This record gives sequence, C-alpha cells and structure tokens, in this order.
Amino acid sequence: MKHNTLVIGTRSSKLALWQADYVADCLRRQYPGLTVEKRLMKTKGDKILDAPLAKIGGKGLFTKELEQAMLDGEIDLAVHSLKDMPTEVPAGLELVAITQRADPGDAFVSNTYAHFADLPQGARVGTSSLRRKAQLLHVRPDLQVESLRGNVNTRLQKLDDGQFDAAILAVAGLKRLGFGARIAEVLPQSLVLPAVGQGALAIEARTDDSEVKGYLAFLNDAVTAQCARAERAFLARVEGGCQVPVGVYATPQDGELHVEAVIAALDGQRLYRDSVTGPQANATALGTELADKLLNAGGLAIMHELGLLLDRK
Repeated sequence: MKHNTLVIGTRSSKLALWQADYVADCLRRQYPGLTVEKRLMKTKGDKILDAPLAKIGGKGLFTKELEQAMLDGEIDLAVHSLKDMPTEVPAGLELVAITQRADPGDAFVSNTYAHFADLPQGARVGTSSLRRKAQLLHVRPDLQVESLRGNVNTRLQKLDDGQFDAAILAVAGLKRLGFGARIAEVLPQSLVLPAVGQGALAIEARTDDSEVKGYLAFLNDAVTAQCARAERAFLARVEGGCQVPVGVYATPQDGELHVEAVIAALDGQRLYRDSVTGPQANATALGTELADKLLNAGGLAIMHELGLLLDRK
C-alpha cells in the first residue's frame, strides 16, 4: 500500500476546518489503520478581505492554491464547498466525491427582525453574494444590500455590532459551526434559489492517484452528484464563476430530475427564471438546456452587461 497516510489540504477558516475534519473522521472510521493529516493553506480569497469577491475575480478564489499543492504532490486531497468550485477543474485533477447535501438554503439572520418580510424600507442587508443580492432586490428594490465579507464568525460579529439590520448566510455553514440558533428564517426558494452545489462538499484528488480515489469513493453520494452535474452544467453554459447573479437547484422527482434556475441583473430589476424536468441520466443535458432557455429569454444580455461591468471595476 503506497498510502498509509493521507494529507488533506484545507483553508484555515473555521468552516473549512470543520469540512476537512468531517472528511478526515469519515476516512478514519472507514479505514481504522489509516493516518489522516491536515495541511492548512491560504487562498487568494482568504488574503483579500477588503474588496467584494466579484472585484477580485470569481473563479478559483478559494481553490487555486490547494489545487496547485495537489498537483505538486504536497497534499493528497482537498475538501471544498462545492459552491466555491469553478466548473472547470485543472488538468490532472478531478472531483472524486460529492458528499450528501446538507440544507441548501439561504438563512435570514437578524437580531431585530424575525422574517425577511419584516424589514423596514431602506434596511441594510449584508451578503457576500451577487446571487442573493440580485434576487432580494428583485422583490425589495428599496433595500440597501451591501458587501459582507469574512468568515462566518466575522460576518455575525459585524451584524452584532450594528453594521447591518440583517445578514444572509448559507444555512449549512451556520449549522455546521453550531450557529443554527441564529437562523431567524430560511428564505424560501421562491424568493432566493441557492448557488450551484450549495450544501454539498466536493472532494478533489489527482486523476492518476487511483489509490486515493479508491479511499474516497465511499464518500460520494450518487443522488447529490447527479444533481450537481445538472447544476454545474448550467453554470458552465452561462460561463459564470461563483460571483454572478445565478441560482440553480436540481432535485430528484418521481424518478426524474427537476432543475430550476434564475439569471438576474445586478439591480434585480430584470430576472429570468425557468425550470426543466427529464431523465436523471440526462443531468448534464438538462442543465445545458435550461441555461439556453434562460440565456435566450434575456439572460445573455445580462451576462454580457455583467462582463463589461466587472471588467471595468
């Protein structure tokens, strides 16, 4: 056996460490003789905290350094939030396992208001996501939706310090870190569709390392992986990194796959939303078909405008 020790590369945020520890614990339980170690690394997204994510480049902000370390043989695998993963994985690497999805929703967190609908005119809402911002402004154009960066603890602290009336964070991240009680309301998907793969973890390894891939195979959840294929195909077609106003969510339904998606303008004034349903085996084709529907409906103009906007910044 070549590997009796596996080295997991991870970012050093509490949520990234939780994710790496979760996978490490699963591996140790599955293979009692295996040693699993963590190597902490910083990514570009961790180093630049004073600018909105969209302004520092959306793709690979939280993955690139980990991927390079894998290619260099310094680490054996990396654990990512699937929603942070670019749709194209570097040559020599692959997503070996996608874990069973936790709650994919977006959480409304506020110390003053119990529901999103209770927010007064002009309330300040913090989020790091253009996807959330655009969908919220579509229903409440009066809101001041502002950039809220940093790890989960930092974001909650900024809310507690009175910088915002409310913040929107991923439900899964809050629950994983023990902040489930801070969730005032899980926003309905009719209001905000989640990001690609939100709630699932992606485990990446070298394509040619069959032994490591064999170790990780048991962590793959077939249903979540199939849904992720549709969602990632959608995102690849609209050519959006994690920082574009795009939401997409696939669910198994009566033996088929139902995929719903949205493309919205940054100010929320234009929003295109549609869905497709078809055989689960056609996950990739369904995602692509839905992307084409929304791009043809008006999404393409939004993506072109967005490209110009982000290039100018």
